[in-house]
Amino acid sequence: MPVPSAAAPYDDGPLGWDGYGSARQRARERTGEDESVISGTARIAGVPTVLVSFEFGFLGGSLGERTGDRLVAAWTRARELRLPVVTLIATGGSRMQEGMRALTQLQRVAAQSALNRAAGLPQVAVVRDPTTGGGWATLGAGADVVLALPGAQVGFAGSRVRPVDADPYAYSAEGQLAAGQVDAVVPPDDLRAVLGRWLRLLAPGGGTDGATEAPGTPSDRAPSMAAGPTAEAAPPPCALGTAGLPASGWEAVCSARDVRRPRATAYLDAYFDWREEISGDRSGGTDPGIRCGFGRRDGRTIAFAAQCGTAVRPAGFRTAARLIRMADRLGIPVLTLIDTPGAANDPAAERAGAGAAIADVFATLASVRTPVTSLLIGEGGSGGALALAAPGRLWATPDSYFSVIAPEAAAAILKRATDAARGTADQLRVRPQDLLELGLIRGVVPPLTAG
Repeated sequence: MPVPSAAAPYDDGPLGWDGYGSARQRARERTGEDESVISGTARIAGVPTVLVSFEFGFLGGSLGERTGDRLVAAWTRARELRLPVVTLIATGGSRMQEGMRALTQLQRVAAQSALNRAAGLPQVAVVRDPTTGGGWATLGAGADVVLALPGAQVGFAGSRVRPVDADPYAYSAEGQLAAGQVDAVVPPDDLRAVLGRWLRLLAPGGGTDGATEAPGTPSDRAPSMAAGPTAEAAPPPCALGTAGLPASGWEAVCSARDVRRPRATAYLDAYFDWREEISGDRSGGTDPGIRCGFGRRDGRTIAFAAQCGTAVRPAGFRTAARLIRMADRLGIPVLTLIDTPGAANDPAAERAGAGAAIADVFATLASVRTPVTSLLIGEGGSGGALALAAPGRLWATPDSYFSVIAPEAAAAILKRATDAARGTADQLRVRPQDLLELGLIRGVVPPLTAG
């Protein structure tokens, strides 16, 4: 409802900008709010949350000093209560009438976000129309999970400062999804349900089904990062394909390459009760050859990064690294499914930093505290497959193989005849039982039994 006219008048701000006070007064009368953001605690799908919402009608949802004060208070409250933060963003950026005093609020917001990340608390952003400028570059793009409303303008450059010939798609929710900057575009009618699912998966109090504690109860205060080194490892999935072990190395290769073999989607469907996926590497790329996200299994959350049988591109490796780091920070165990003939090695992949992306995954798996379980479900092609294999916690299905290089390539490098791949496969000892004998896997998983 409109604010009574007797409310205290605004001054013209730190710069003495003529008319700034009266503009804020009109915004207050028009919107019923006295600043561009409001915040408080709320429940979404029963999960206690700190909720921050922008009022675009108040000077375009712009960020000024008082806006920064409110955002700092909201993030601080979330740490005190050990709650996730959900931001509903609609902003044109920093408030020009406050000059650099407004712009420096971005540093304050970034500092608060970093503190909450260090505390193991998730941040979910919902970008509405428009979300531009520093609001996108801090609150939006800096969140763990970014959801966008269809058709929303999303980008660092606002509509009035873009190049005149700029493609509008690049500044849209859909364009940012394609560029790996947004995890999903969600219709408004589905937003409450999708937010609820994400919070149940990621929130400290939402990690167990049926959690309904009030904000600040002991279970909410339990340090989520403490779960990192001690979280129970995810069990490996059961095998969905053939139960028989291959008689030869070449038979193992052919079995893994069989188009009828169950792929990552089938394993994820069988393993999880339900799941949500992230998308993109936050560096301009996506890769449909790898699926990453968080799922619910037997009442707890497990993160997953699953190769889908194709050559993994740099964006896929970067997305996997992003997923594993997020899970580690939130104290969530990880499952990786390995199935690739190898990393993409075309010129475009090299220009996109294939080597650096693979190195990042190796380093991430070597340094995380949360337990990672890996299952080889098909082809294990060289370093592109090994990058997602947890050291000491790798399992294999009967219809899989792992090799330092594809047998055909090994034969070519060794200058053998073109028909020597079969024998080379045996020499490489790529079968699951060979990998077990060599001490490279923990075991061969049994088949899934009915019921």
